[in-house]
Amino acid sequence: MAATTTAMCYGSCLASKGSFKQLQANWPAIGTSPSSTMVVASSRIGGGKSNETRDDKLSGLPLCRRALVLSGVPLVSCLVGLEFPPKGLAVVKQSLLAGRVPGLSEPDEEGWRTYRRPDEKSGGHGVGWSPIIPYTFSVPQGWEEVPVSIADLGGTEIDLRFANSKEGRLFVIVAPVLRFSDDLGDNATIEKIGTPEKVINAFGPEVIGENVEGRVLSTQVAEHSGRKYYQFELEPPHIIITATAAGNRLYLFNVTANGLQWKRHYGDLKRIASSFRVV
Repeated sequence: MAATTTAMCYGSCLASKGSFKQLQANWPAIGTSPSSTMVVASSRIGGGKSNETRDDKLSGLPLCRRALVLSGVPLVSCLVGLEFPPKGLAVVKQSLLAGRVPGLSEPDEEGWRTYRRPDEKSGGHGVGWSPIIPYTFSVPQGWEEVPVSIADLGGTEIDLRFANSKEGRLFVIVAPVLRFSDDLGDNATIEKIGTPEKVINAFGPEVIGENVEGRVLSTQVAEHSGRKYYQFELEPPHIIITATAAGNRLYLFNVTANGLQWKRHYGDLKRIASSFRVV
């Protein structure tokens, strides 16, 4: 059964390889070199633009991934054959004024701004989906939102991107837990999904595009307002992954940078990663 599942998933991935090359030209450039970029090996197969066709776009690879999780086959096997593209809190004002990023606050006394996912932001439509529980995080001045393109390989699950060309970048993956387990219900917690080791081994490959074995430098578990968060620091690539769950979704908050950015701005990058909360 596991071998059959892997073969089907491998075939689906190879089938999408050609079309994905055509989409690389649309990948948002953020002023980094190919050697310093990081990719998301999340899932998107299909070309629909409407939220109403989200179920169609979730067919193919996502189903393979769920089957692999349930069968015990390593998730990274589903990535074979793919080429990846280079690549203090303040009061949050969710205004839509020109020149303002919706959900991003004015700077606090330290120059940091807080982003809160706007309640009216689209997303989370289709069978098995419900409105996304908002999340927050803080960034220094100079970090700005980067549009999430439909050309993203993980387009249906990458909810947000932010970047600073001199310091690094971040992206948020929000995925329905029903694709990973049928018995988590609508009040999932990261503990129900699994131990820190299980979570990083299962979902780390989706973030960095390859197996995480031997790459995890540290693991931390924290609790804020009754919700637990797992945080992992990996190298290479330089990345901090913060994972939690809420409602019927898994949240992966990923902060990454190239070697020079990591060396110069590690303190700020770590602070950004540790600021992530689901409200």
